Amino acid sequence: MAKFRLNSNINSLFFLVIPTLFLVIGFLFFPDIIHKQDTLSQFLAIPLFIGLIILLTGFLFKKDVIAGKIKILGWIIFAFYWSVLPKTLYFGEEGDFVNAFICIIGVYVLFYFAYHEYLSISRKEKISCLNWIAGASAIAGIIYFGFELTPLEIWLREVVAAQSAALLNLFTEGVTVESVYISYKSTSIRIIFACTGVQSMVIFVGMILAVEKLKIKRMIYGLLVTVVPVYFLNLFRNALITYLIGNNITDFSTAHNIIGKGGSLIALVILLLILIRFVPEVFDEIMSLTDLPKRKGPIEKFFKRIIRK
Repeated sequence: MAKFRLNSNINSLFFLVIPTLFLVIGFLFFPDIIHKQDTLSQFLAIPLFIGLIILLTGFLFKKDVIAGKIKILGWIIFAFYWSVLPKTLYFGEEGDFVNAFICIIGVYVLFYFAYHEYLSISRKEKISCLNWIAGASAIAGIIYFGFELTPLEIWLREVVAAQSAALLNLFTEGVTVESVYISYKSTSIRIIFACTGVQSMVIFVGMILAVEKLKIKRMIYGLLVTVVPVYFLNLFRNALITYLIGNNITDFSTAHNIIGKGGSLIALVILLLILIRFVPEVFDEIMSLTDLPKRKGPIEKFFKRIIRK
């Protein structure tokens, strides 16, 4: 029994040490900004899509033990991709601390899911929310990066730029758009891929499509009450940021990182509550994820001992 406990603790520490090592490697050996056209970016797309495809395979696989092992591998590879991005998210988006911090925490979260898959295999348990989050992440990731890393990216940015400018022109005048740049008075705003709202939309798509045995009618309702509003609310966000900066009401950092992101977060929470009305299974899976620490595995016991000290 003591030997098993020791091996269990060592295996669990693996899920704490490796993500830290990944982040250190990403910080020390990868550049501040990874440009999409660089060879490095193309290289990183390999583990990215491999990780997502492996996760999707584990989600679809029916044999629990094998599926769990597949998903562990998928989470680890996927986490490696995210571990090299915090500096790029910070320096590439003019000091966007929020996204960089979320990315760092996200690496540990992905490993935490892998750890609970390991725990499920060890205890011979089946936890549905682990399969749901693997499927949701894989579906959302494949769609999102399938757009971002293809010519569809620049097309979507141009469409969003044109529509955001048209929306702002309804309330003021003198707004022009050229490719992905919106010009208003003395300011020019560049619409990057994150400004298209695709990230938020695919999160909802992944959460809904990963629900097992969900009827088509409720699936369509769920997508309509989330994806459509996100798209139009994002256009309003872009127009508002441009207006605030163009009229010198505030600077870019405040408009984009505080007002824009704060408003987006509130809108996403409201839309999630609406989604739960149509697809309550999503709420059940989310709540099950928050209950994972209650499984009291070696990592939870490790931190509990530290807190007691």
